[in-house]
Amino acid sequence: MVSDRRSEDGQTATISTDFRLPLGRKQFAVKIREDKIQLRVEMLRKREEMDAAKKSVADQKICSLLEEKIRFSGVKVIHTYLPMDAEINLFPLIEKLLIDEFTVICPKVLRQRKLENRVLRSFEELEEGIYGTRHPMGDSAYLGTIDFFIVPGLAFDLQGNRIGYGAGYYDVMLADFPSAHKCGVGYSFQLFNVIPAEPHDIKLDDVVIV
Repeated sequence: MVSDRRSEDGQTATISTDFRLPLGRKQFAVKIREDKIQLRVEMLRKREEMDAAKKSVADQKICSLLEEKIRFSGVKVIHTYLPMDAEINLFPLIEKLLIDEFTVICPKVLRQRKLENRVLRSFEELEEGIYGTRHPMGDSAYLGTIDFFIVPGLAFDLQGNRIGYGAGYYDVMLADFPSAHKCGVGYSFQLFNVIPAEPHDIKLDDVVIV
């Protein structure tokens, strides 16, 4: 797994698990989950505390790097989240993709860890979903192939591991698209040498970090 940008320090996640300890399997699984929770809290706090001007500059750079990667790879069908709260603002990138007639797929969040894929045609055709999310209007799910996923997250590492918000929505969905390119996006403080991971966590192919 290769990152396009990384922090100068090469952080190691400040977690309590010592992988050398002879913990039982159940104890180890519990420790991993606890460490993930701890890291989520820390990353959410840091993201909320970002300077607005610096965040805007970083978001623009991330959009530019993603655009270069998408165009260079020659993909046609891109899956992306629709930003909310302090997430990286991908709307400028999404707008360019729509103008250039890429097929843009966005998730509708359902209950029980399910995402239903929808085709995005316009920002004017969005409706409110659960948990404060938005998704494309309509009743028809997109069931076709997807070439490239832009994957949100709270922490990433150099092995392609990712920590999301904890519900497992993306791990469930990405498992259905094993051949698609999976690209995470984050800020420099979200990239670590290693983060806690579990067997069901889906690895990313790369991550764009600014």
